[in-house]
Amino acid sequence: MTLTKRIIPCIDVDVDENGDAAVYTGVNFEDLEYTGDPVEMAKAYNESGADEFVFLDITASADGRETMLETVSSVADEVFIPLTVGGGIRTRDDIKETLRAGADKVSINSGAIAEPDLIGEGAAAFGSQCIVISLDARRRFDEEGEHYAEVDGESCWFECTVKGGREGTGLDAVEWAMEAEDRGAGEIFVNSIDADGTKDGYDIPLMKAVCDAVSTPVIASSGCGSPADMEEVFVEAGADAGLAASIFHFGEYSIEETKEYLDSKGIPVRL
Repeated sequence: MTLTKRIIPCIDVDVDENGDAAVYTGVNFEDLEYTGDPVEMAKAYNESGADEFVFLDITASADGRETMLETVSSVADEVFIPLTVGGGIRTRDDIKETLRAGADKVSINSGAIAEPDLIGEGAAAFGSQCIVISLDARRRFDEEGEHYAEVDGESCWFECTVKGGREGTGLDAVEWAMEAEDRGAGEIFVNSIDADGTKDGYDIPLMKAVCDAVSTPVIASSGCGSPADMEEVFVEAGADAGLAASIFHFGEYSIEETKEYLDSKGIPVRL
């Protein structure tokens, strides 16, 4: 039986000048612009035919804040598809409280890199299906990596970053994906710093490198500009899910249009 590919809209949430939760959209994790209200957007996506929904508190780790659990709870009340929540999750208690607020899964980046044992602890306590390890990777064209891919005729590796892409870790993203899988992660969520918000397509070399290295489902994120980009990441990289933000937020394409296009190309999706 062929598994269907999942189409996942994502909202990046921050606190506005009034202290209220708001959705922002940017390029390369910078130049963020107000996009809408997270609860209203969640409700709309739930009704649009999305397979899952991702809520990311984009400055929680950088600012040392906890995830906005009150907003998560309000969003959870509006969505009846799997909800993944990430941002500022650093401990088993953070996982517990986020799931209690209504999330079905938690996405962990900085917290898992700082404390890798958190992956296994979370999987043992709540089930591997709840633990999504997020990689914010960027290209590096030097000899300090472990797994290399060819990009535009040059050899590069992909470095994990933390704090919204603002700090490098020296950790090879492919190696970390493999370790996260071994430790019990149920899913790998791959973001490309280089492709984020560009709408020039997913970082296929990065996505393929991770997909080839793990058997755990991989969510491809960053750079989607059209349904054709999703087709490419499914066919060329082998991703299990395609995540997008801008093309859905601004009405360039709907979830329905995206699925119809993929279906016409022979990509199995839930219509």
